[in-house]
Amino acid sequence: MNLAVITEAEWAGDASGRSGIDKRPAAGRVPVRVDGVVGDFIAERAVHGGPDQAVYAYGVEDAEWWAAELDRAVPPGRFGENLSTLGVDVTGAVIGEEWAVGSALLQVTKPRTPCRTFAGFWGVPDLIKRFGARAAPGAYLRVLREGEVGADDPVEVRERPAHGVTVGEVFRALHREPELLPRLLDAPDLPESIREKARRRLGVAGPR
Repeated sequence: MNLAVITEAEWAGDASGRSGIDKRPAAGRVPVRVDGVVGDFIAERAVHGGPDQAVYAYGVEDAEWWAAELDRAVPPGRFGENLSTLGVDVTGAVIGEEWAVGSALLQVTKPRTPCRTFAGFWGVPDLIKRFGARAAPGAYLRVLREGEVGADDPVEVRERPAHGVTVGEVFRALHREPELLPRLLDAPDLPESIREKARRRLGVAGPR
């Protein structure tokens, strides 16, 4: 589990000039609550954090791809992730999929959308464009059962919805492939804000 080291910088999106994107491995076990990871720092709560974005996971395998692409070390937490997973297909995770990690039960909700804070932290001006092209955004998760998570806890996929709409598919639908937007309406565990965005783009009336 990774927790934020507060960074003060011009690129920080928060009005106070602070960011929690720089996360480092935590010692011991860390409590995970419905509203987020205990001890983590989130600056812009209008767009980050909250029940649908309580935990952010990014795959070590994807981080290794970026390390080779940018020719730099990418230690755990460098993507601002709380969970650095290994052997988990994060991009291929199905929306609503449940992960047992430590004593917590988490549920995949949505992909991450990169922002200028992300590009500023890395010092790569075109990172947002490159991140979008790679389309391996990592996954946000909500907490179905609060618990504690430690560094070596395995991720056990407990349940996977039959609709098959993945994190990667949602990301591509929103940013690159609008023809995929109808699929988003098949995933009831997507945050309603995303489902409503899809309905608006498709010109489809919402639920009454």
